[in-house]
Amino acid sequence: MVVKVVAASAIVAGVVVAAVMVMAMGVTVVAATMIAVVSIAIGYRGDGGGNNNSGGNMKSNDGSGGTRMLLEKAIQRSFLVSADMAHALHPNYADKHEDNHKPKLHGGLVIKHNANQRYATNAVTSFIFREIATKHNLPIQDFVVRNDMACGSTIGPILASGVGIRTVDVGAPQLSMHSIREMCAVDDVKHSYEHFKAYFKEFSHLDAKITVDI
Repeated sequence: MVVKVVAASAIVAGVVVAAVMVMAMGVTVVAATMIAVVSIAIGYRGDGGGNNNSGGNMKSNDGSGGTRMLLEKAIQRSFLVSADMAHALHPNYADKHEDNHKPKLHGGLVIKHNANQRYATNAVTSFIFREIATKHNLPIQDFVVRNDMACGSTIGPILASGVGIRTVDVGAPQLSMHSIREMCAVDDVKHSYEHFKAYFKEFSHLDAKITVDI
C-alpha cells in the first residue's frame, strides 16, 4: 500500500502548527508498510475556525472499493496533533477560567477540551499525548472553557470530521491572543519542541499497546 501524507505546517511564536491530510495515491499490496511523504510549508495562521464535530464520516469519492478500504485502514492507524495556541491565565481576569483549568506561562503544552467539540480532543487522544509527556518528564496542562463562555475553535475538528482521523487539540499557553501584544513564554517554546519531537518518536510504539474498550 502506498499512502501519501501531506502536512501543512506554520510556525507561530515558535510553535509548530500542523494540519494533515491523508490521501491514497495507489494500491500496491506488497507489505503492510506505509510509505509516508511529508511536505512542510512555513507561514502564519489566520483566526481559528471550524464548525464540525470530530466523529468523521470516512467518505471517499475515488469510486474504488479497494482503495477506500486501504485509505480507511491508514486513517485508523493515524493520529493528528492540531497544534495552535491556548489561553493562559491572565492575572487581571482570573475569573474567566475554571478553577482547575488555569494554564500558566512556562507550564508546558496545554491539552484543550470542549464538550461541544469546538476542540477535537477526546479521552483516548488526550491520554496518548499525556502519556508521551509523562514518559519524557515534560510538563503538561489542561484547559476547559467555562460553560457560560463562548469557545473558539481550530482546524482540528474540521480535519477530524472530514477525514475521520484521531485528533488532539493542543497549544502553548499565551496571553492576549490575537492582539498586537500577544505573548508566550520562552520555556514553552522549548517544551513544545521537545513534546512534538517525543510524539514523533513514541507514537507508533505507544499506539500499538493501546486497546480501547468501547
